This record gives sequence, C-alpha cells and structure tokens, in this order.
Amino acid sequence: MSSYQIADLERLTGIKAHTIRIWEKRYNLIEPHRTSTNIRYYDDAQARKLLKVSTLLEQGLKISKISLLSDKEINIKVQEIQKQGTDDVTCASYINELIGSMLIFDEVGFDKAFSSAVVRFGMYQAMLKVFYPFLHKTGLMWALEEAMPAQERFATSIIHRRLINAIDGLLPPTKKTKTFLLFLANDEWHETGLLFSDYIIRSQGYKTIYLGQNVPAENLIEVITSTKPTHILTLYIARRELSIIEKELTAISKQNPNLKLLVAGSHSFEKISKKIKNLLILKSPPDLLKLL
Repeated sequence: MSSYQIADLERLTGIKAHTIRIWEKRYNLIEPHRTSTNIRYYDDAQARKLLKVSTLLEQGLKISKISLLSDKEINIKVQEIQKQGTDDVTCASYINELIGSMLIFDEVGFDKAFSSAVVRFGMYQAMLKVFYPFLHKTGLMWALEEAMPAQERFATSIIHRRLINAIDGLLPPTKKTKTFLLFLANDEWHETGLLFSDYIIRSQGYKTIYLGQNVPAENLIEVITSTKPTHILTLYIARRELSIIEKELTAISKQNPNLKLLVAGSHSFEKISKKIKNLLILKSPPDLLKLL
C-alpha cells in the first residue's frame, strides 16, 4: 500500500489541499490516517476515491450530493459518465480511472478503462484524447516521485500490448510509394510514441520496418542499406545533449541524402532542422497523419 501526503492528492486529483481538508470536516468524505507525530496521510483507496470525486465534479455534481453517495454509488455514477458524458468529461474520467488502477497495479481495471476509451473514440483518437494526456500527467507524477518506476512500467506495458494488438489487426500494406523505418537510438527506451507512429503509418496502408528501442548506429546503417526505406522516423525522449542528437542525425543524412528524416520528441530541433535539409520535425501525431 502506498501513502500520500495531502499535497500529493492535490497534484494527483487537481483538488486543492485546503478544499480536501474542508470536505473532511464538513462532509466526512474521507478520514485521513495519522502518523505517530500526528501528520495526516492517505492510502490508495482514498486516492482512488478522490479521483472519482474529481470526475463527478467535472460533470457538475455538487460535493454536498457526492458526499452522500456510497462508494458503490460513486462507481456507478462514474460509469454513467463514461457512457453518456461529453467527450471532455469522459476523457477526464478515463484518465482518472487509468491513474487509479495504475497506483494499485489493477490490470483488470486499467484494461477496462483502456478498452472503453478505444471503443468510444477509436485507437487513434483515444491515444490523443486519453492515453497521451494520461502519460503526460503521470510523467509529472513520476517527476514528483508520486509513482514508482514499477508503476510506470506496469502502465506502459499494458498500453504497448494493446497498441501491438491493434497493429497486428491491421490489413497488410497496400501502398508501395513509401516505406518507413522506425527506431529509437542508443539509450532511448520510451517506445510508446514509436509504437503509435507505427500504428498510424500502417493504418494508412504503408509498409513499416520496426526496429524498436536502443538501436546501435552501425546496425541502423546496415538496415538502411539493405532495406532502402524512403523515410526514417525516430523519437528522442531521454535527456541528452542536442549536439549528440545533431551528430547522429547528420551522419544518417550524409550517408542517405535522399532519405526523409522524421524526428519527434522532448527536444527543440529547430536549429538542427536548419542544418539538415532532409529533416522534418513532427510536433504531434496529426503532423504524421498529414504527411501520409
């Protein structure tokens, strides 16, 4: 069982700490645990309840009404929102459900929220509206050490499996004008964006050659030489010097001047793009879709 300070709950749910304290006293919404030095803390069940309360508040329900509901009734209300609510509220609900399931390693709950989002929006829109915001929010959580690396691996492994299943369910490529080679460079391990790119490209009928994580430079050159792709797509997520990235991309460009290099990630590539003529920056998944 994890424990959370009230500041953790504020960042996790978006509900102000001061408001949580008021609700404790006025509505007896949750009752904090106390350390031997009388410092309040909260458990997983309480964190998950507040995530659900946050969803109901987004729908416009009053806290005075929510506080009268049992946990079972709160769950039913949340399920109703996911079926009938507006897109924005429904997406917020799915994100909260994913976070709550991740915190306690609830694979069934996580997969249920994932599946519901895909059924409602389709894989492409679900990734944009639910899973990317979820990863962004939990990325902030991990930076604040509110979630363990094991929770990160738990969540991303499920998303990866579902993306791979979605890719496997696509029809074989029918368009031969473009072939995309997808890879992550040395010490790059965040594969979610690469898998989603693979899904987008294949869904449009183009062939991909998927190399995955941590590909050594010499292996990449060999594959390019033997497969002759028209495009290369890679993402840089890990913290590394921009000069190193520029060196890697320049080497690829010089050896393959006719290739189109597609790059995305957490860095600013504007300076590099001015030096490498065949480099194109992808700022979002829709940029890739437009290119296709």
